[in-house]
Amino acid sequence: PSCPLLRCFSRHPYPLYINMGGNKAKAMFKRASKTGGTLVAVIGDEDTVTGMLLAGVGNVDKSTREHKRNYFVCDSKTPVNEIEEAFTRLTSDGDITVLIITQTVASTIRHVLDSYDEMLPAIIEVPTKSAPYDPEGDVVMHKIRRKMGMEA
Repeated sequence: PSCPLLRCFSRHPYPLYINMGGNKAKAMFKRASKTGGTLVAVIGDEDTVTGMLLAGVGNVDKSTREHKRNYFVCDSKTPVNEIEEAFTRLTSDGDITVLIITQTVASTIRHVLDSYDEMLPAIIEVPTKSAPYDPEGDVVMHKIRRKMGMEA
């Protein structure tokens, strides 16, 4: 690649975990590689998903009949069961290591997120431009507080 940043990432054997350092990064990369997963998936509103696709997150597997995608666009009119199905499909896909979901969408399927207890894919909740970040509604923050003994 002609871009220096891209050259750096293409040479680095563990590009997704470059900031984690050392053996921990290698172990996580190997664990993800065993399942085949190094993709990032997105569930959210059109603006968030479009931004992530422009950043290079999008992937469409044309070898499958239904052209499996690693993203799902939804809005306030999207039925909850469709969002739940997309979440289940993406979290059970062995190619996905990280699932990014907007907090507004996550709040509609909170019961599903609360019962999700797998290590991979990691679920990351992000704010949207129309709704600020709410740490009280973030499952990851609740788990961190519980582990630190700050919450019962």
